[in-house]
Amino acid sequence: MTRIKSNGVGLLALVGVLVAPQLMAQPYSANDVPFLAPASAYRTWSIGVNGGVLNQWNIVGLNRDGFDKVQHNIGYSAYIKRQFSPSFGLKAQYLGGKVGGIDESALSAMPDVAHEFETKAPWSAALSAEFTLANINWQFANSVIKPYVAVGAGALNFQTTTMDAGGNATTAEKQTKLYIPADFGFKFAIANGVNIDLGYQLNWANQDFDGKRGGEYKNDLFSYTHAGVEFALGDRTKPYLGNSNPVAALKDAYLQQYDQLVAQKAELEARKAENEKLQSQMERLYGDLADEDKDGVANLYDKCPDTPPDTKVDGAGCPLPEQKAPVIQQITVTEEDRKIVDEAIQNLEFDLGKATIRSSSHASLNKVAVLLIEKNFSLKLAGHTDNTGSMQTNMRLSKERAEAVKAYLVGKGANASRIEATGYGPTQPIADNNTAEGRQQNRRVEFTLY
Repeated sequence: MTRIKSNGVGLLALVGVLVAPQLMAQPYSANDVPFLAPASAYRTWSIGVNGGVLNQWNIVGLNRDGFDKVQHNIGYSAYIKRQFSPSFGLKAQYLGGKVGGIDESALSAMPDVAHEFETKAPWSAALSAEFTLANINWQFANSVIKPYVAVGAGALNFQTTTMDAGGNATTAEKQTKLYIPADFGFKFAIANGVNIDLGYQLNWANQDFDGKRGGEYKNDLFSYTHAGVEFALGDRTKPYLGNSNPVAALKDAYLQQYDQLVAQKAELEARKAENEKLQSQMERLYGDLADEDKDGVANLYDKCPDTPPDTKVDGAGCPLPEQKAPVIQQITVTEEDRKIVDEAIQNLEFDLGKATIRSSSHASLNKVAVLLIEKNFSLKLAGHTDNTGSMQTNMRLSKERAEAVKAYLVGKGANASRIEATGYGPTQPIADNNTAEGRQQNRRVEFTLY
């Protein structure tokens, strides 16, 4: 029978030493989701694998059936867990390995009685309820260390071999019996959804487990001291529900809201001070904009305060000098003037599709320029086209032709400020655009003297 010289406490200490540097190097914050967030905000499934020591040693020191010399053997376990709340989950666990022990008193006193046993347990399946204690206390907010307890029930498959003092071995048939596992331990959160699991599991098994029947105890006990890793399943961007703490999240939510209220209070006080300053500025501004002497000039800009009522003042509030009545020049457009303009209209020609004035039009335009200079007339030029071509082209051409006439007259000495040039394109026809003659009439520049 294989024996391992080790103990569960030493294994826990060794794993603790190995895990400690990881905890120091990778601090982990669990409460990344607001209080009362839905379960969909978390990962709720996880798997775990671990290994450790199986033996009859137990923390209560009972139920060894006389096998006082403990043998230590390798055990192995795996589980899948569904977390229903931060502090409660259900896990389906597999456990396998073997357990052995020696009754040294039976070697001499009872040679025919089994003094050594070895029980192989190739598999077991149990459903356990697990409670995470750290997740119900605000003092453990974002705690790396998570103490837990679990208890459940399941089926244990085992086969026991016993040996008497004479070296005779007896192997019983394989059995599958009810057993009850109870766990406690610590989980160390080293990353988002990754926990180191150190624990101790005490198992109540059927009395056939160690090959001895009867006696003081109706059931056998064996222990499983283990270390392993738990991994959360699902979207890695979400935190693991088993590592969250709703009590701490509630406290954080309260503190956050309190901080927001404090910030709002500070903002309101700052705005109040700013409003008082603004009110003072407004009162000063109202005083500057008042018009005490009713002359239409604000006090701030009134260089001549106390002006008598109904006095005409300038922009500085000072009285204006008396104005002489302006001499209005009467402008009269004679019939002869209109003939000169009509002649210019009749003779006005442009190059085809352009705004270039043909030389044949210069003589009549020169007469219009003289008329504008001598009589100080104003002139409105309106360019028109037919509907041939695009609207954009016609609008541009009509404007350019009116501007060309203006440029010619200004070049002959006419006052540019008294000449207005506008293009209307095909929008104001005077004849039918469906005939060549009508289109010819619509292509024109109108002169209006005033």
